[in-house]
Amino acid sequence: MSSIKDLIRTIPNFPIEGIMFRDVTTLFDNAKGFKECIDKLAEPYKGTKIDKVIGLEARGFIIGGAIAKELECGFIPIRKVGKLPSKTITQDYELEYGKATLEIHEDALSAGHKVLIVDDLLATGGTAEAGIALVEKLGGEILGCSFIVNLPDLGGSKKLEKMGVSTHILCEFEGL
Repeated sequence: MSSIKDLIRTIPNFPIEGIMFRDVTTLFDNAKGFKECIDKLAEPYKGTKIDKVIGLEARGFIIGGAIAKELECGFIPIRKVGKLPSKTITQDYELEYGKATLEIHEDALSAGHKVLIVDDLLATGGTAEAGIALVEKLGGEILGCSFIVNLPDLGGSKKLEKMGVSTHILCEFEGL
């Protein structure tokens, strides 16, 4: 079987010139690769008391739901602003190619809930940092963050390390 990294397609100059987009939909399309990915993302947390898996918009929803099933806990989406129907709290953040805002339902977590934050890719760390801030505003305790892909040249993993957040990453790609 191909490695997880081999199942990820690279699309040059998307969404803007100079970006090498790491497309995990080709990994998701491969049943064995997707299963292996979910198993490896969940493995370090099996046997740990996790109350909720938090998936970051949007590919974090795909892996987050599957990881929550594996860990037998609840799942909470953190969405782009304007997508959640009830009262929310928001957090602005910067992407490697722009700015955005994330939100979570204000009643999604209770103080002391232990959470795992997941997403497909860690680049500058802005999205993960915003997710962490939202969880902390609600009193949640972050046990770690899991990502399929890390782009170490963009510094996100170092940012999370400086914040004291444990990360679990399956593969890395150099460059943007």
